[in-house]
Amino acid sequence: MDDAPVEPVVDRQPLRRLRAVTRHEWVAACVSAPLLAVAMIWLLPPYALWVMSAGSVPLSAADPAHTIIGDGGDPSGQAWLIAWNGHALRHGLGGLWDTNAFYPETYGLAFTDSLLGYAPAGLIGSGPAAAVLRYNIVFVLAFALAYLGGYALVRQLGADRIGAAVAGAVFAYAPWRYGHDGHLNILSSGGIALAVAMLARGHGWSLTHGYRPRRTRPGWALAGWLVAAWQITLGFGIGLPFAYLLAAACLAAATGWLITGRPALDRRLILADVAGGLAFAAVTGYLAQVYLRVRELHPETPRSWEYVALFSPTWRGLLAAPRPSLPWGAWHEPARAAMGNAANEKVLLCGFVLYALAAAGLFASIWTVRQRVLLGAAIVAGVLLALGTNGPLYQYLFLYLPGFDGARTPGRLILWPTLLLGVLAAGLITHLSRRAAALTRPEHARTAARVVAVPLLVAVLFEGMPKLDHVVVPAAPAALAAAPAPLIVLPSDEGIDLNIALWSTAGFPTTVNGAASINTPGHQAIRDLMQTFPSAPSLDRLRELGVRSVVVIRDRVVGTPFEAVLRAPPAPGVTRRDIGPDILYTLD
Repeated sequence: MDDAPVEPVVDRQPLRRLRAVTRHEWVAACVSAPLLAVAMIWLLPPYALWVMSAGSVPLSAADPAHTIIGDGGDPSGQAWLIAWNGHALRHGLGGLWDTNAFYPETYGLAFTDSLLGYAPAGLIGSGPAAAVLRYNIVFVLAFALAYLGGYALVRQLGADRIGAAVAGAVFAYAPWRYGHDGHLNILSSGGIALAVAMLARGHGWSLTHGYRPRRTRPGWALAGWLVAAWQITLGFGIGLPFAYLLAAACLAAATGWLITGRPALDRRLILADVAGGLAFAAVTGYLAQVYLRVRELHPETPRSWEYVALFSPTWRGLLAAPRPSLPWGAWHEPARAAMGNAANEKVLLCGFVLYALAAAGLFASIWTVRQRVLLGAAIVAGVLLALGTNGPLYQYLFLYLPGFDGARTPGRLILWPTLLLGVLAAGLITHLSRRAAALTRPEHARTAARVVAVPLLVAVLFEGMPKLDHVVVPAAPAALAAAPAPLIVLPSDEGIDLNIALWSTAGFPTTVNGAASINTPGHQAIRDLMQTFPSAPSLDRLRELGVRSVVVIRDRVVGTPFEAVLRAPPAPGVTRRDIGPDILYTLD
């Protein structure tokens, strides 16, 4: 009689361990955040638009290496910033702040938010195609980090998982954010929420339990300070208010400690706070010194109150969405048109679903009545600040806090009410989930909670879906690769110079071209003079600067003040060569 076959023994322990790891809350959060960002920013909007249009809009997928998210202007400049930071990091940070653009100006990197914290990403790849792909990836990851940061913060405060997910979705995908689809420096807000979450965890503090000395974690506190310092390296556009609020929180904590009788503190936590606080102060102080140096060199950089008024929203902005908002963009076109110029800076819609949830959260919540009142008051104050010159509070920031007179767009302060609205909404959703669970049998409690809460999360996510443009990046002219540096490309203005900056990632030649939030008088004077090229004064100025070549892009100068160069006679001491459709002038 034959022996029966022996079943092979399969060790399922590794599979069980893997399953347990993937089910861990924070592993799931860290994995789901980028997956959700890819879906929200890149994959789902074309399908949602196709469904909403009943199939009249064809499905299409953008090429992430040759199309860039946004209008192609500011995103091209920010793709160059990340690439330049990586280039400088690879070469020992020499000449970091001067950059290859804006020649002969110095501190060109500080003419806008530097995005210095993304320098490690700039080490990967080279050239314009790599810069575009890198930018698109970082763009998506910025939303992922905002979601993760919002989730972590509200979870630490005491909300349940779905409530925290709603807060994370609100912080990452609020409709107003898409008005800044060309401003990666503004969209990169995840470090703010994540740093606060880490600091709260490190200090054993939450809204539901207050301060618990036994729950302090010095390592988390130190990590929170370091993440806060990294956030500042991305720029002061949203980093400046964060730095002031962090300083105010430290002052409030120290005052509370003194008032409560100076209770004993964990020595390791003190050391972590001192080390982390000093690191944060050092990074912030160093960057502030650089930007103050720019203000010394260019006294015209502070904004006037009248200039800020041009970019200040009204209360109607709270009900208007930007054009790239998928649910509301087209419907709110008349409202945006009534806002005049810079409407993308004046639309402040945080989400109608969010408004409803937060309003209900004032009356039913896991947060105490006192906490809800304080949250509501902080939201009102934040909104009044975001109204800029149209509100009663922003003038005090503008007049008395250093740095705010350099910002032109108060509406960006809506970031803070958005986060606090998410906290209120999370308190409501956690309350509803618990009530639903309490009203059902224990074995069905989790399902009941999800039935109540998950549709609200889906509603928030749907309202936060974008319809972003994916613009084809124009190819660099062949004449640019043949031009000896330093060089200038014509035409030169705030639009094309951003494309030229992106093209310059192929080797980073020194260029006179450059565009940023600061346009210095000297830089503009060169542009104005080059409208007469190749006149004798323009050639004299180029030789004085040491510029060796001029690239003329034929199809871009047509219809501009630079068009006369196409009909100009040969100039002495200048060699002209046609390369493809464009012209290369070399100064002898």
